[in-house]
Amino acid sequence: MSGPVYRALKGSYLAAAIQGGTQAIPGDKRKHIEESVRPEFLDSLDLDAATRERHPNDARWDYLLGHAPSSQVVALETHSAETSQVSRVIQKRAASRAHLQNQLTTGHNVAAWYWVASGRVDFVPHEKTIIRLSENGIQFVGGRLEAKHLAGPAKQTGHPHERRGKRDKPR
Repeated sequence: MSGPVYRALKGSYLAAAIQGGTQAIPGDKRKHIEESVRPEFLDSLDLDAATRERHPNDARWDYLLGHAPSSQVVALETHSAETSQVSRVIQKRAASRAHLQNQLTTGHNVAAWYWVASGRVDFVPHEKTIIRLSENGIQFVGGRLEAKHLAGPAKQTGHPHERRGKRDKPR
C-alpha cells in the first residue's frame, strides 16, 4: 500500500491498521462521504480504534483518509451536530493531533479536519459555531463530505469568510 495515509504514517505503530480505499470506515458511516468521491481515497485508518489502547481516556477523532488527487491526508469525524457537542469535537481534534505528533513522518500532516453531522444539525447560533470551529481548524461540512469540500483540503484552515474571498478570486 502506498497511499497518503500510509506515506504519512510509515514506520508508526498506526501503519498496521491502514486499509485500502475507505475500508477502515464502517459501511453505515461511509454514507457520510459522497459516493462519487469515495474512489478518490486510496487508503484509510480508523484513528479512534487504532489509538484507543494507548489513549483510552482521551477524546479521539474518527478517521484519516488518503485523498489521491491532492496527495493529502484528511480527517473525518462523524458526530452529532449539536451546540453541546462543539467543545467535544474540538477536544477530539486537539487530542488526536497530539497522538499523531510523533507518529507522522517528517513533512506530513493532516491537511484538513472535517466534521460531518451524523444526524440533524442543531447549532445555535449557527454562524458563531461555524466560526468557532474554523478558529480551531475544523470545517463543518453538513451531512456528508462532498467534492466541493475536497477541492483544496490544504487550503481550508482559515476563517470561512477569508476562504470564500480567496476562492472567488480568479486563479
